[in-house]
Amino acid sequence: MRTTLDLPENLLNEAMHVTHTRTKTAVIIRALEELLTKSKISNLKQYRGKIELDMNLDEIRDRH
Repeated sequence: MRTTLDLPENLLNEAMHVTHTRTKTAVIIRALEELLTKSKISNLKQYRGKIELDMNLDEIRDRH
């Protein structure tokens, strides 16, 4: 999909440099993927301490 964006060139260049990404498209795709990953992790954090897992890790790992 083609889209025209007005992006700060210095920000785009810095992102390409720190991520060792060669194209503007690739760095934008990577940024979007990172954004989605962070959002999903943030959503999972709401369950921290609320889900009780009754399991024995030694049993699961076959350590009797």
